[in-house]
Parts: sequence; C-alpha cells; structure tokens
Amino acid sequence: MATTSISLIREQSEKVGPPRALWVPYALGRPLGSAADPEFQKAVLRASFGLLATATEPTIEDYSIEAPEEAGPGVWACPLNFDDPTANSLESRFRSEVARMRPWSAETREARGRTLFGVSGAAIDQIDEVVEALVSIAQSGDVRNAPEVGIEWAFPMPLLIRHLSDDVRTIYHEAIAAQPGAGAPNHDALNHWIFGENTGKGMTDKGTAYGELLLTIADHLTASESDAALMTRGFLVPEGFYKGGSAFPSTNVPINPDN
Repeated sequence: MATTSISLIREQSEKVGPPRALWVPYALGRPLGSAADPEFQKAVLRASFGLLATATEPTIEDYSIEAPEEAGPGVWACPLNFDDPTANSLESRFRSEVARMRPWSAETREARGRTLFGVSGAAIDQIDEVVEALVSIAQSGDVRNAPEVGIEWAFPMPLLIRHLSDDVRTIYHEAIAAQPGAGAPNHDALNHWIFGENTGKGMTDKGTAYGELLLTIADHLTASESDAALMTRGFLVPEGFYKGGSAFPSTNVPINPDN
C-alpha cells in the first residue's frame, strides 16, 4: 500500500526515512497550518497526497508556503503581571507564576468544559505535583529517574519531561485564553512570551520563569548525552530558542533508539 505523510520535524523524518513525506514549516500540533483556514488546510493535504503520484523513491519534499498570521508577536502582549518581589530563586518564581495562572486557567476550563492537561498522567487537581516534578528535575539535573510525587506517570524518563512541560504549558495557554480582548496570540507570539528574546547564549530577556526553567532542564538533557535526552530536548524547546538555534540534535549525529 502506497503511503504519504506530513512531517513537522525534518531531522526526525530524515532519520526514519519514510517512503514519502511533506515537510511543513509549522508549529508542533499544527501540521495543516492555520487552525481557522480550511482552504489552506486542504492545500497542504493535496500537496501531501500529490506525492503519491510524483515520488518514485523515498522522498522528503519541502512545503514552503507559510501559514497565514493569526496574531503575531507585534500585536499581542501578555496582560498578566508576573513580578513577585518575594520570589528570590528561579524555582520560587516559577511556582509563583503558576499560582497566578491557575484561577485564569480554571475559568477557561469551566467555559470549555474540557482541558488538555493530563498527558503526563496527572489529574487536573495535581497541578502542584507536576510543578514540583519539573522543579525537582531542574534542581537535581536527574533526567533518568522519574520524580516521585505520588503520581503514576504515563511515560518513562526522559520523555516524561516533555509531557510535564506540555501540562504546564496548557495551564499557561488556558490562562491567556481567559484574558479579555479580541483574538488569541499565535504560536510564535506564545513562544516569545514564554522564552523571551533569545540572546544566543541560552539565556532569555523578559521571558517567563517557566521558559527559563525549561532552558535549565534542556542543559541537563544536553549534559546527559543520551540520544533519548537529546530528542526530548528538541521537543521541549521551540526552534530558535535554544542557544540561538534548534534544540534537536544535528542530522549528522546518529540516533540509537535503544539509548
């Protein structure tokens, strides 16, 4: 049976070597580009299906059409104030941030009647435990052993770190969705809000404590030198926000799936 696929991470597709893949320059979770433009989405699908007729050998074709803007970094600013003069460490600033997000995110969950929180295996009433798990990893540098906070995690380490981060990011996204004003920020705007403007040295300018904590954990993943850790680092930090470049390992580094 002939198959085709859509790739969001070109490096990963190059290693897997699928028969046909269309690489798209869109954010993780947005393989068809804009969430509110069905005609644009259909065009991406047609290009992917078109490979069935044109690709006669294993092929990764680039789809160079950018998705339409929804709300760019230049037209959106987070209305929440995170300044906490009592927080004197990265970990305490992170805890304070999440505490300020929680009531806003709860409003969004109530309005929607659903949430994406919980991919790590945590329940919605275990936000504090998820936060403490990430804090523990950042403080200890241990990216091999799962934090023991009373939760049966749905994934092993180090992949669990990605899903812990996804759960926290859901709280931040839900909090922003509850804010007054027209239009939601797009993926790039949210990344700039969370991670700030990258200096090229792994540091951030005016980002969140959450983003700074993720960069700290990314450094721990780098130090572990395991293939699984390096791939997790790529899922953890968006393109361009880790030391000025990609957090994924370079394509000339062999990946051992058993490591």
